[in-house]
Amino acid sequence: MNMVDLIIKKRDGHKLNKEEIAYFVKGVSDGSLPEYQISAFLMAVFFKGMDTRETADLTIEMAQSGGVFNFSEVAGFKADKHSTGGVADTTTLILAPLVASVGVPVIKMSGRGLGFSGGTIDKLEAIPGFHVDVTEKKAIAYAKESNIVLMSQTDNLTPADKKLYALRDVTGTVDSIPLIAASIMSKKIAAGADGIVLDVKCGSGAFMQDLKSAETLAAMMVQMGQHMGKKVTAVISGMDQPLGLNIGNSLEVMEAIEVLKGNVGGDLLEVSLTLGAYMLLMARRVETVEQGRYLLQTHIKNGMGLAKFRELLIQQGGNPEILEDASLLPLSPCKKIVLASAEGYVSRINTALIGRASIETGAGRAYKEQPLDFGAGIVMKKRLGDGVKAGEALAEIFAATEEKCAAAANYLQQAIIIGEEKTEALPLILKIM
Repeated sequence: MNMVDLIIKKRDGHKLNKEEIAYFVKGVSDGSLPEYQISAFLMAVFFKGMDTRETADLTIEMAQSGGVFNFSEVAGFKADKHSTGGVADTTTLILAPLVASVGVPVIKMSGRGLGFSGGTIDKLEAIPGFHVDVTEKKAIAYAKESNIVLMSQTDNLTPADKKLYALRDVTGTVDSIPLIAASIMSKKIAAGADGIVLDVKCGSGAFMQDLKSAETLAAMMVQMGQHMGKKVTAVISGMDQPLGLNIGNSLEVMEAIEVLKGNVGGDLLEVSLTLGAYMLLMARRVETVEQGRYLLQTHIKNGMGLAKFRELLIQQGGNPEILEDASLLPLSPCKKIVLASAEGYVSRINTALIGRASIETGAGRAYKEQPLDFGAGIVMKKRLGDGVKAGEALAEIFAATEEKCAAAANYLQQAIIIGEEKTEALPLILKIM
């Protein structure tokens, strides 16, 4: 088999068979294929696409390119969740302890953030002492004892995906639905979950900016999951404004704690309850989504969700005192308030620019190896449709220097549009697949 022939075949729009895809993934994994041929193949896929069968074959080969976790020792249906990425998307820190507190094991491997899409591992590392590097053996022991493990992806998990993603990032081939679907689903299958709830973001702060693209991606991932014997539900949710009010690693931990205490509601809670309810439904812990939402809300009110989060902190070395004293979490010293220049209503928010502002504070990465300022970020003071008076606070910025605050403020002023007429936000949950 010859890689040049495969590149030409896909370039000309033909379908690849399972053996050809296996040959490609093996060459990526063992280093026998040069990066220029891999890049050429990725570009051919970007322009000519892959059908569901090709994408499923690619996913299976990528999942099996390294170690595959086996959590069969852990009793019960193991539920997982994945978000395609957004701004102030703190749902994992809320729904994981809530779902686990109901008795459904949640063993979740997460990644670090790149660009304006924050990573769960970065948020956990903002907690003093929290250990994200967990072995498979230890993860099984934790899950048996507490029903919850939040951990970073191990080095031997889907090595083919790591290489492909790094090349996609520098060759302009990130925004390919088959490649996105295979990347996400290969990691989830290798991570050993029985079922996965996918949060496919749609809007100005998401990879998929229109509903049609989000539906295409969601449908492909659901079909692939079913093809491989996994239960998969996709929730398409809006990202036309930051999901929560806090953007930044330590700040998002603070907001998650307040949600679990029952002090914060809104969109962040709504999406967390919806995703969590579908996790309970696929685990057959409840019979309807409504029952799932009610059960999760009950575990906020009775404190069981917060107690499970405390258990997670103690289990993985984090300081549980942060639950009572937020000042134990890092917060950057320089502060700047962004003020409204006119009276009216918040008519539009460019969420991608809000994300760019968070990168300027030091809360996000512009490149993979960039160190983070865990205490940096933004606290939004207004949502879409809110009334605004001239001189009123739109957002509060935290960063290490005045220069970083000023750079972030410049993006925020561009991102928040004030109009004369009130604009209603689009529905938060756009579709369930």
